[in-house]
Amino acid sequence: MKRVKSFVRDVPQHWVGDGFPVRSLFSYAGGNAYDPFLLLDYAGPHDFEPGQAKRGVGEHPHRGFETVTILYQGELEHRDSSGSHGLIGPGDVQWMTAASGIVHEEFHSRRFATQGGTLEMIQLWVNLPAKGKQTPPKYQDLRDAQFPRVDLPDQAGTARVIAGELLGHRGPAETFTPINLWDVQLNAHAATELPVAGDHTALLVVQSGVVALAEGAVKAGELAKFEREAGGLRLQTESAARVLVLTGEPLNEPVVGQGPFVMNTREEIQQAVRDYQVGAMGRLS
Repeated sequence: MKRVKSFVRDVPQHWVGDGFPVRSLFSYAGGNAYDPFLLLDYAGPHDFEPGQAKRGVGEHPHRGFETVTILYQGELEHRDSSGSHGLIGPGDVQWMTAASGIVHEEFHSRRFATQGGTLEMIQLWVNLPAKGKQTPPKYQDLRDAQFPRVDLPDQAGTARVIAGELLGHRGPAETFTPINLWDVQLNAHAATELPVAGDHTALLVVQSGVVALAEGAVKAGELAKFEREAGGLRLQTESAARVLVLTGEPLNEPVVGQGPFVMNTREEIQQAVRDYQVGAMGRLS
């Protein structure tokens, strides 16, 4: 089995805009330790009262990577400068490839805002290889019904395959870099092993319940990072748990970031800032 390299625990919550109370479990500010992943924000679960305010994050740019928004509870609305527009609910995923540059906004839907309710989501930033950072932007609107459901061995639970492959089932997300995203529901008193390539970065995020690993327990809102070595992930539970498993082939390229831009050199960051300022990434009408 893969050994745990490190745990992320006790991360304080902060607000992104006025609609997303998040715990940033890692970010590119810490270097390239999670290559090819750059950032993971876990928002909620948080209860919002009914209201008329337009909650979320207004117009802002991205370049050089992909944003992946996995919604578990609530309803979100997205709009970007490529002309894409999406409304997603529980189980849906927005996969936005910023690449050469895009401007977008993310808000609670009007219906969710007026009715109120619980918001729970994960936003992941996936780095692009240098050769993909200047490709045209792309938007994938992925619906819950598109994701294969996989029964785990030993009646341990089920997994939705969002990206990559698990036990012969392939997810619908199109990716630049070989990665896996598995949304896993573990039963009580479960014990299972998930196959992971030895050279992949492998991460486990626990959203509910407790998962026992050889090196210790991982609770809700915590993350375990595994060594890049042969072997799978051995997961055990006492009560039911929900987890997100991420694995990815490292790019092994320089990471230079500034806010919403992640490139390979400081000069490329400076160019991204200039391009945004002159409107080369587009605008929202």
